[in-house]
Amino acid sequence: MAPILEVQGLKKVYTRGLWSRRQTFSLSAEFTVPEPQIVGVMGPNGSGKTTLFEILSGSNIPTHGKVVCSGQDVHQVKYRQRDRMVIHYHQSYQIRRVKKTVPNFMLRPAPSEYPLVHIFDEPQFSTQDGYIGFMLNFFQHLRSHGRVVFLCLHPCEPFHVDIMRENCERFLFVSKGEVAEMPTYDSLLAYPGVREYLGALANC
Repeated sequence: MAPILEVQGLKKVYTRGLWSRRQTFSLSAEFTVPEPQIVGVMGPNGSGKTTLFEILSGSNIPTHGKVVCSGQDVHQVKYRQRDRMVIHYHQSYQIRRVKKTVPNFMLRPAPSEYPLVHIFDEPQFSTQDGYIGFMLNFFQHLRSHGRVVFLCLHPCEPFHVDIMRENCERFLFVSKGEVAEMPTYDSLLAYPGVREYLGALANC
């Protein structure tokens, strides 16, 4: 059986300039999520997290490499069916639009009727509204039904760290356009730059 998600030799390069092109930012990633999991994602603002999520969901086009979901290249799936494979909820749970590059008739139908990968990009958790328990139960529900969940938080409170440590089974740390993969929270803390990023929250 094919892994749920494979990110193969992924690279996105942004350039600027009309006559002399100059690279302004690049993102590189390669990892595999073979089975249902909740994956925690952290990294400084501007490090490339949202760009990564846009590429995973097919709304942004990689410069090199590909994203394969359940054996199918996401960017070869019909535009309106890509969210049946990977769906990206950005902050207030808005779904990102897909950037169209080729005619839809040249693309393939999605192999799934319901998203296999759910990306929650900095959801608005608050201890005042009672919403946290509902969302955490929803993440576990998705996982128990064979889905992959990416949970991206920018920790600014101790309970954000608790959420990541207690609910995520593996981690990605995105920094300066590089995506590093760690199997445990302890190995995440040991990775260069993570403690500096978390500051005092690293000791929570």
